[in-house]
Amino acid sequence: MARDLIINERYTIPGWRIVVETTRSGGPGGQHANTTDTAVRMRLHLGSIVEVHAAVLARLRRAYPGYITKDDELLVSSGNSRSQSANLTAAYERMAEMFRENLLPPKRRRKTKPTRGSKRRRLKAKKINGEKKAMRGKIKDF
Repeated sequence: MARDLIINERYTIPGWRIVVETTRSGGPGGQHANTTDTAVRMRLHLGSIVEVHAAVLARLRRAYPGYITKDDELLVSSGNSRSQSANLTAAYERMAEMFRENLLPPKRRRKTKPTRGSKRRRLKAKKINGEKKAMRGKIKDF
């Protein structure tokens, strides 16, 4: 059975909702990597989660479309380490971080107008840049 996914002090997803699979990992490691299942793949069905608000799940789906399967499962895998326990810890941390990033709604952008000073600085920089480029032209004989 998988361990609980602790997102923060307030939100925890029980371990029985998470499916953990181990597979052989690619890459370096020699004979050890060829004989042991060190890579970890975690699946979490988002439609069945009641521990987290639906808006958080919607933000998660929008933020990570490549990690969501057709069956509405969040799929996280890790195979960087030669150790299965290290890969499992990395996968848990990655999944928790995905949730943490989407707990709070993004700040709304307030429309603002550029200040008079910023307009002046922009125009001054354009004028200097234009003069610099004009100096690169052909030399005229008088």
